[in-house]
Amino acid sequence: MPPLQSNTSVFTTLFGNEEKIKELYSAIEGKTYPDNVKIEINTLQKALFLSRLNDVSFTIDNKLVVLIEHQSTVNKNMPLRALLYIAELYEQMLKGKDIYRQSLIEIPTPEFIVLYNGPGEYPDKRQLKLSDAFKTQSKEKELELKIKVFNINKGRNTEMAQKSKTLDGYVFLIDRIRGNEKNGMALEDAIAESIKYCIANGILKDYLEKYGSEVAGMLYTEFNMDDALEIAREEGIEEGEKRTKKQEREKWQGIVAETKAENMQLRSELKKLRAELESGQA
Repeated sequence: MPPLQSNTSVFTTLFGNEEKIKELYSAIEGKTYPDNVKIEINTLQKALFLSRLNDVSFTIDNKLVVLIEHQSTVNKNMPLRALLYIAELYEQMLKGKDIYRQSLIEIPTPEFIVLYNGPGEYPDKRQLKLSDAFKTQSKEKELELKIKVFNINKGRNTEMAQKSKTLDGYVFLIDRIRGNEKNGMALEDAIAESIKYCIANGILKDYLEKYGSEVAGMLYTEFNMDDALEIAREEGIEEGEKRTKKQEREKWQGIVAETKAENMQLRSELKKLRAELESGQA
């Protein structure tokens, strides 16, 4: 296994190679791909969906698949963000090709999948559509992007976990950590106990034995992601309020200064007029 990158997630390091991707995608699709199926990983090395990489993109069977794991609340803007993501993927794939030529350039069919693994209630399956964000709704959609969302929490969409041992182990690990937290354990202890238990019981054993400390750190960050995003949001609101107050203050200061200048000019004109009147009377 390659060294883990600092901004990766447990999900992307588990499913960051062709063998595990084939296993997982076969479980999602409910079909078995042959051993010689060609898979090419082309994940963009930037965090588009969260502040950590939690997506894997790859080509398989003439399809370009963007697969995202989500532990936080599913964002309704995800189709829009996926549109930007797939556009950049296509741009990279088409480098060196003349897109202005008359003959058709074939591209792999896009597919978008989200595996929801958050603590909040969510249906087993849901579809998100880009057109839901359109300001004007019509029957004819000139542009559409659909995302399939699957709830992979323990006890949901169990047929997937049954077909992918790695996914089953990952779901078990996350569920045990949450269970430990509910039983009063501190998050750090809940993660450590869950990793130790999984190794002892042959669950993701090779992966956890090799990367145990890194995995613990990534899980700690991921479990605190909602809190971190909320803090960032609150800080952004507070900073915005400060900027607004400053702008209002500067606005009123400008009005006051302008009023003072107008008053000074008016007093000067009145003084001049009074002088002229007094001079005329004299």
